[in-house]
Amino acid sequence: MPLLAVTVLGHDRPGIIADVTGVLADLGGNLEDSSMTRLRGHFAMTLVVRTQVPAPVVQAELTPAVPDLVVAVRDLPDEPAPPSTGPCWVLSVHGADRPGIVSTVTHLLASYGGNVTDLTTRLSGELYLLVAEVELPEATDVVDLQRALAGVASGLGVEATLRPAEADVL
Repeated sequence: MPLLAVTVLGHDRPGIIADVTGVLADLGGNLEDSSMTRLRGHFAMTLVVRTQVPAPVVQAELTPAVPDLVVAVRDLPDEPAPPSTGPCWVLSVHGADRPGIVSTVTHLLASYGGNVTDLTTRLSGELYLLVAEVELPEATDVVDLQRALAGVASGLGVEATLRPAEADVL
């Protein structure tokens, strides 16, 4: 069965999730992964959907169902998920807003082999907050990484904290 990426963007309103997922369910689509959030008053949703229906047909069905939103449907290669590289960590960064915080911090994580699996940022007045879930390779010298993060954070005028992630209980 084909695997599709569905993105939906637009001004937030009640019912978007119900409208989009209702169309997908009617087409026999199964949601395999999703992320949905509100960004500065706009709704953003990304779905990975498995369905027998080709991407152009899904696009044609979704577009009139949510005419106030921007919808894109694309084929995805059906590849196995990459294996976990190691333990999960949570990185928190907060401080005065300025350009380059996300770029600088994520470049440092990547230089240690860190894979960001989820990232959220918020701006509240002048305060910028970044929270990221990061997988680190088993062999990572976490103390060294924490020192490097402290140096980078200081240069950016923010504070950074890296701590082990708590296991989710389902």
